[in-house]
Amino acid sequence: MGAAVTVVDAHHHVWDLSVRDQDWITGPELQPLRRNFTVDDLAPEAREAGVDRTVLVQTITVAEETPEFLALAAEHDLIAGVVGWTDLTRPDVADELARLRELPGGRYLKGIRHQVQGEPDPEWLLRADVRRGLAAVTDAGLVHDLVVLPHQLPACVKAAADHPGLTFVLDHLGKPPIASGEREPWETAVRSLAALSNTVCKLSGMVTEADLASWTVDDLRPYADVVLDAFGPDRLMYGSDWPVCTLAASYGQVLDTARELTGKSDRRQIFETTATRVYDL
Repeated sequence: MGAAVTVVDAHHHVWDLSVRDQDWITGPELQPLRRNFTVDDLAPEAREAGVDRTVLVQTITVAEETPEFLALAAEHDLIAGVVGWTDLTRPDVADELARLRELPGGRYLKGIRHQVQGEPDPEWLLRADVRRGLAAVTDAGLVHDLVVLPHQLPACVKAAADHPGLTFVLDHLGKPPIASGEREPWETAVRSLAALSNTVCKLSGMVTEADLASWTVDDLRPYADVVLDAFGPDRLMYGSDWPVCTLAASYGQVLDTARELTGKSDRRQIFETTATRVYDL
């Protein structure tokens, strides 16, 4: 990538199980994640990989987590931004976003994410109360991260079209079924989303949508090629999805894989400037 290109890791998590449980970590496959993962654990790996800034992303829908993450950002120079959580359906969501901004580290709040992937309603994003919440996110000058499954992508397209002033960031390519090798209907839906100029995609979360034990770069390439073509380097950003990625690969392996998948594309955009611009780092 050249010595001049620094890397922004636009998507990672931390958690402390002594503070609160991560109730999504269930079953034997996720058992390796059932321990604490801290910024101090990440920092040496990130620095060694050439990552100089990161975006810390919410993990669970608990109001206390976002203030904790903002305080962490204020303490650790590695964290340049936070994508937090708040209840988008609450009537006073605009006031709550303003309150978060006033907290210690509040200036690091860059976006809001809800675990839409866990919502049984595939059109949850189109509910009237959610739309009001998204309007508040827009007015606050924040972005909205989308963590969704492929069948929820059509609602993402409608939501992004209905809120042209809000930047929607698609996490993990919209979780395509890499392990099965299928591409439709994911590809059609993700291209529809990319056709809207207020959408961005994270090149993240791919190794854990593939076969954890036997994935190869060639397994991931068809999906990476779709988002490279659909969004272009100026609307694509790299994210490690650490520590979830460690189920399938090391931190350094994930970054090296992303470099290989992007080939001769404008890597500066993908690995640095898109995230810097979108999250105002």
